[in-house]
Amino acid sequence: MGKVKWDSGLIPDQEGKVLIITGASSGLGKEAARVFAEKKATVILAVRNTAKGEEAAATISTEFPDAKLIVRKLDLTSLVSVKAFAEGIIRDFDRLDILINNAGIMMCPYSKTDDGFEIQMGTNHLGHFALTGLLMPLLKKTKGSRIIPTSSIAHNMGNINFSDINWEKRRYNTNRAYGDSKLANLYFTYELDRKLDGQEDAPKVIAAHPGVTQTELMRHSKLFRLVSPLISQKVEDGTLPTLRAATDPEAKSGDYYGPGGFKEMRGHPVRVDSNKRSKEEAAARRLWELSEELTGVRY
Repeated sequence: MGKVKWDSGLIPDQEGKVLIITGASSGLGKEAARVFAEKKATVILAVRNTAKGEEAAATISTEFPDAKLIVRKLDLTSLVSVKAFAEGIIRDFDRLDILINNAGIMMCPYSKTDDGFEIQMGTNHLGHFALTGLLMPLLKKTKGSRIIPTSSIAHNMGNINFSDINWEKRRYNTNRAYGDSKLANLYFTYELDRKLDGQEDAPKVIAAHPGVTQTELMRHSKLFRLVSPLISQKVEDGTLPTLRAATDPEAKSGDYYGPGGFKEMRGHPVRVDSNKRSKEEAAARRLWELSEELTGVRY
């Protein structure tokens, strides 16, 4: 298996399947939407800016005129928006095969979400935590469903301060805060996998990361913008770990996919390993309990 250079050509026909991709108006999310449109799935582009979402859908439709694309408003920085989105999905759809929690922000100036969460933890983890919990009944109703959280090699920088998760008592370090949010994505993956273990109708939970990929995510980091062209891969390649996690029949719940090249920065997608801290079960449980408390969403 490790020697196979996996690419999107290995994805089987997805006709009849329904999937949600958060942050699908650009970058990795848009590319994932394009591939799934080609594979004939019904793709819900969950986006904060619906005008950009419609533009992305129109671009994909020029390539695949029969694409089934639906643009829906989702602002992960607002629990009100997350709840409204989830209610709309449950009302309008009778299945949900794949939930790709792709949307994220990276190394931005300090700010807070509508609900008072530090912006990176709020968007990258807490918004998706609430979304996944609210959509869980539909995911459980759909046989063979999958949840795909998106982490990063930056999880290695993470070390969550649970007593100050919103950075109100410390000087803000945007790089650390980003690393914390990406570590949180892995805590979430592994803890949800443990919670679902043994449930007959449980979706698989499989994390992925894109390595170093040239996307709009880097707009806040001057250093990344400078070095990225030298080390990064194309969006088409950076999306492959997510696509593999979402479709490979050999992928198991609790797995983690990323590029197989040097330091996982680029290369064909393979099963990878996260760091020791990401596997601390006590920390994962603590984050889970805190996330339920902060979002009001209980699984």
